[in-house]
Amino acid sequence: MVTVHLPSKMHQDSDDQAGLLSWLADDIARVEQELQHTRTVVVGDFNMNPFEVGLISSVGLHAAMTRDIARAGQRTVQGRACPFFYNPMWGFFGDTSAGPPGTYRYDRSGRPVNYCWNIFDQVLVRPALLDSFKSDRVAVLSSAGDVSLLSRSGRPTPSDHLPIVFQIDLEKE
Repeated sequence: MVTVHLPSKMHQDSDDQAGLLSWLADDIARVEQELQHTRTVVVGDFNMNPFEVGLISSVGLHAAMTRDIARAGQRTVQGRACPFFYNPMWGFFGDTSAGPPGTYRYDRSGRPVNYCWNIFDQVLVRPALLDSFKSDRVAVLSSAGDVSLLSRSGRPTPSDHLPIVFQIDLEKE
């Protein structure tokens, strides 16, 4: 398991973040080779949305939006095998998700591009764990017991991020 907390977009731009994920991908590949397995999970605050270059690029974490794509295991880019991760967090955007429409709300109302809701907090899973990983066991939490984690206006509180939970059934491994 790899945990991350990438620098905020207030301190680094998307290109800087993509560069950090390229290094992280290299480190993960090296450790997987040393341990001779690819049962890897990456979780944390990426401070990036699932669709950003560092997460989807073959030289980054190469995190696919669907199980079917990730199940291929890898794809070849410029003659080089690039392994996939699966990123279930794509499905948490917008009103059709079971919970809040993201994990982080940031209004840039005076700027031309304004997502309002972002999914900076994510879990990525290698294809080797897909049979043990159930997408219906991933959630963005909006409460902790009886305590709401959203303000009356629908913003995360007391933290600026909402937590995620997930479950992997390792008995299948």
